[in-house]
Amino acid sequence: MAEQGRSVRSQGLAGTWPAGRIASAGGFVPAGFGAWPAIFGTLREWAKAEAGAGRLFPWVPIAFGCGIALYFAADHEPVLWVAATTALALTLGAILLRRSRLFAPTILIAAVAAGFAMATWKTARIAHTVLAKPLYSVSLSGFVETRDIRERTDRFVLRVTAIKAQRSDVTLDRVRLSVRKGTAPDVGSFVQLKARLMPPLAPLRPGSYDFSRDMFFQGIGASGFAMGAITVSAPPDAGGWGLRYSAFMQGLRDSIDARIRATLDGDNRAIATALLTGRRDAITTPVNDAMFISGLGHVLSISGYHMAVVAGVVFFTVRALLALIPGLAAGFPIKKWSAAAALAASAFYLLLSGAEVATQRSFFMTAVVLIAVMVDRRAITFRTLAVAALIVLAAAPEALVHPSFQMSFAATLGLVALVQIGMPNLFASPDHSTTARIALWGGREIAMLFMASMIAGLATTPYAAFHFHRVTPYGVLANLAAMPVVSALVMPAGLLGLLAAPFGLDGVFWWLMGIGIDWMIVVTRWVAALPGAVGHVAAFGTAPLIAASLGLVLMGLLRTPLRWSGALVLVAATIWALSVRQPDILIAGNGQNVAVRGRDGELHLIRTNKDAFLLKEWLAADADPRDAGSAALGDGVSCDESGCVAPLADGRMIALALRSDAPADDCSRAALVVTSRPAPPDCAAMVVDRPRLARQGALALTQRGDGFAVQSVRARGANRPWSPAAAGEGDFELTLMPRSAAPRARDATPSEADFQAED
Repeated sequence: MAEQGRSVRSQGLAGTWPAGRIASAGGFVPAGFGAWPAIFGTLREWAKAEAGAGRLFPWVPIAFGCGIALYFAADHEPVLWVAATTALALTLGAILLRRSRLFAPTILIAAVAAGFAMATWKTARIAHTVLAKPLYSVSLSGFVETRDIRERTDRFVLRVTAIKAQRSDVTLDRVRLSVRKGTAPDVGSFVQLKARLMPPLAPLRPGSYDFSRDMFFQGIGASGFAMGAITVSAPPDAGGWGLRYSAFMQGLRDSIDARIRATLDGDNRAIATALLTGRRDAITTPVNDAMFISGLGHVLSISGYHMAVVAGVVFFTVRALLALIPGLAAGFPIKKWSAAAALAASAFYLLLSGAEVATQRSFFMTAVVLIAVMVDRRAITFRTLAVAALIVLAAAPEALVHPSFQMSFAATLGLVALVQIGMPNLFASPDHSTTARIALWGGREIAMLFMASMIAGLATTPYAAFHFHRVTPYGVLANLAAMPVVSALVMPAGLLGLLAAPFGLDGVFWWLMGIGIDWMIVVTRWVAALPGAVGHVAAFGTAPLIAASLGLVLMGLLRTPLRWSGALVLVAATIWALSVRQPDILIAGNGQNVAVRGRDGELHLIRTNKDAFLLKEWLAADADPRDAGSAALGDGVSCDESGCVAPLADGRMIALALRSDAPADDCSRAALVVTSRPAPPDCAAMVVDRPRLARQGALALTQRGDGFAVQSVRARGANRPWSPAAAGEGDFELTLMPRSAAPRARDATPSEADFQAED
């Protein structure tokens, strides 16, 4: 019995305990340790699958775009030959390592360098002068290159041939001028005028959109407005073929608008013109706002949807007509002929609509798809999207930081992923009678439309929130209600109207187009009026946006379950964006407007001039639903002829000095003094004055103890061609701290009573 007991005990020690719980002397192995090798093995297999053949190319434009982003993040302009040499060397190294395991990381690094070099080269190629200071009376002469018809004013771009300004010898290539409605000269005409010019509009707050960068890459060095009459005269030369082409296309757009105007008017006419020619400035503000609030704003900007409709209508129409001829249908590649006709129609639509960045991206994407059809390749793939992205970024690197590019490619990435992953499952043969009946009644098509709207809306949400500070909760509802009508009636009627216009038979098609637009406006107004239709989002900076972009890329490009890591990144980016602290004080770049966050957590505005655009941007970035003209914005603000004051949440006062003698009093009573003039050197308060604003631009201040952390539009040492550093010496710290009060000199004059007492 004893032997048996010892045997059982020995077995209990050696065989009863699970192997996972046996530990070496002095150690402990946690439960479930044996599962980790299996998990790591699975992750390794997924990673190998993601790195398989054909999976690398879609990542090349991602790396190329990262190089462009690095270029725009630089503080000063890179040296072109260094950037180009580095890109060439890395590309050569990647070619030499093409049979090595290091090829994938090397080619991606080379793509980053190539993107950086391409952006540097583009800037050097279009380099031109940017106006640094306002010019109040300038004589200009030149050719009108483009013209925009807007709701209240017209605007045109002037290619300057001669410029004369008092006390300035600046030379500008192009300027953009606003004029009274109906007075803009024709494209191609040679004009002489006087104008007031201003530097391109800088960001209105740190982190906001840089309009000056956009204008620089458009070749525009200043903006302003005409003063007095505009004289049209005979040009000294013909102006070149480019100007003749611009004049011809502008005349064609005007003719189309005139034909539409004969049948439609108001917003119907403006939207019809926008869909066909890209001129959308004549749409009234209420309808324009309702379109964007409802999530249908993308209809007004010619992009992938419009190009796809044009190409699709032409492709299927031409193919159907050719199929009616038996000899052609049986013996010739009518599908390829139809694709060629659709490509030609898309190219014409690109030129007619003005060839903006979003339209170029759409055309290149459509062209790659149609060319794939012509060479018997799969049309809608990630490779197609990658090729289109590379073409757009190589031709216009500045498109990367434009919202239209970001939103277009995000939506397209989601839709391609839907086609590649969701559509095969959705369009699989139904194995149940109920499913078959639903599919027969169009259930799958409705489901695809719903999924496409939802995925495109979700993919563009981070960029809409970043650039426009709002989301569209009912965007799917608006798209489901309006887009079938736009696709089946509005756009086809518009294309038929273009074809029938030369024969004078276009009126009925504009009428049909107007019916569809009426429905679209009804849906827009209804959705925009729903409770909670406007989702306000506070500004959150570029870092959460980059994280959200990474999440979208991972979910779109990865094929294994690793794609769900992108969802985790998106959740983290959302939490990050929502937790960003908003500034306590906003100061305009000219020092004329200040916003102070009070005890109620809202901004209170000190306004010395009426800049509705600035206030609208500030309020939108703060997720504040109030209108820029609301009287409640001035609550708590006290003003007199010398300046204004407003309290912070902690009770300290912020002063905006308007007169030169005001800072002396403000310095002794306010915690912070803002002035558009140089402040006195002995001011006891914290100061933001003209020299700091000239060097740093608009400021956002966040309380840190008794002082403020300063975030500026221009980083320290920044000097870019579209935002040149201001002249002057010195730099400014990124913090503001209270100054110690300097001891005042005591008056040494004795009083008269003291004299008498001593006498």
